[in-house]
Amino acid sequence: MDYKVKDINLAEQGRKKIEWAESRMPVLMYLREKYSKTKPLKGFKIAGCLHVTKETAVLVETLRAAGAEVAWSGCNPLSTQDDIAAALAKNGVSIYAWHGMNVEEFYWAIEKTLELNPNLTLDDGADLIFTIHNKHPEKAENVIGGTEETTTGVHRLRAMAKAGKLLYPVFAVNDAETKWDFDNVYGTGQSTIDGIIRATNVLIAGKTVVVAGYGHCGKGVAMRAKGLGANVIVTEVKPTAALKATLEGFRVMPMDEAAKLGDIFVTATGVKDIIVKRHFEVMKDGAIVCNTGHYDCEINIPDLESLAVDKKEIRPNNEKYTLKDGRNIFLLAKGRLVNLAAAEGHPSEVMDMSFANQFLAMIRLTKEGKNLEKTVHLLPEEQDQEIAGIKLETMGFKIDKLTPEQIEYINDYAQGT
Repeated sequence: MDYKVKDINLAEQGRKKIEWAESRMPVLMYLREKYSKTKPLKGFKIAGCLHVTKETAVLVETLRAAGAEVAWSGCNPLSTQDDIAAALAKNGVSIYAWHGMNVEEFYWAIEKTLELNPNLTLDDGADLIFTIHNKHPEKAENVIGGTEETTTGVHRLRAMAKAGKLLYPVFAVNDAETKWDFDNVYGTGQSTIDGIIRATNVLIAGKTVVVAGYGHCGKGVAMRAKGLGANVIVTEVKPTAALKATLEGFRVMPMDEAAKLGDIFVTATGVKDIIVKRHFEVMKDGAIVCNTGHYDCEINIPDLESLAVDKKEIRPNNEKYTLKDGRNIFLLAKGRLVNLAAAEGHPSEVMDMSFANQFLAMIRLTKEGKNLEKTVHLLPEEQDQEIAGIKLETMGFKIDKLTPEQIEYINDYAQGT
């Protein structure tokens, strides 16, 4: 089997982690059992570009159980867990991923997955989709449709569709309620704090934590930092988001002001140049800076390097930049996703729902993709409710159901006071 991983001998260790994730992902395992019998993905080829974690491995093996042929690459140079990649390779997956890839290797891996000539794509950040469109548009003719996992990728694809450049339909899995209201909020919140603690072991309580961006991800980070006793400052450009942060009890101010006050900075915007030279120039000695947005451009690292006279790694995923005036600034995970580069990514329990959406979206594309407009589509609400219902059931919870009379009341526009 064709693959390239760091060390195939790590497979046994990776398999143990995958089995742990399976025990925490009951929705996806329910879907695996259900669809392994009917194999609705038989005859379909899926190219995937998504963080290689134990949770992703459960998704990959569920796709294969449903009949799909799969080729896979990581969607971030520092997020691949080498033991997981080895376990997938050992199990016959064409996977091209290892921790610490350079940019050339990253895109080489994507190119290798395209040798499968996929008719479905599964993406996180849209690099796979963009590679097809920019370098291999002829391959798009064979693609029925794709999915996109994250906010940044959805924004890129919507811009592409608006310009009339999107060559096949894409489901915005990120915009499913069972994805962004759970994975983005609770997953990002917990795993980002986890990454910061693993890279630094600092006490969060009493620190001033500056969170740039109060979307779903930033909200989760702010919530978890506050829960650990931090004083949280939020920076925003959107008035409604800033107002929400204010009413949640957070201080809101421009980054130019927050830069002077923060002990820990976390960017979560999906936009470049959130922290730049003028911010580094006024930060406290010992400030910690990290990013939990998809790309590494939110923190302007060249600006930081231009101010530094020395740089050294003091522990894994933690580099100390000594500035000309003697202050030290600590950059985590080289500005990459701190929750994946310095920790293990989101907990299995929330990825269970996100990846259930990915799995069901793949099946939906096999049935509907050829008839869909070449733009970005939302997944139907009934899929959200189905996934949430299965999740509640596996957690042992029951909920009420509307009676026929209540349904009639809801639909009767003539009902008044």
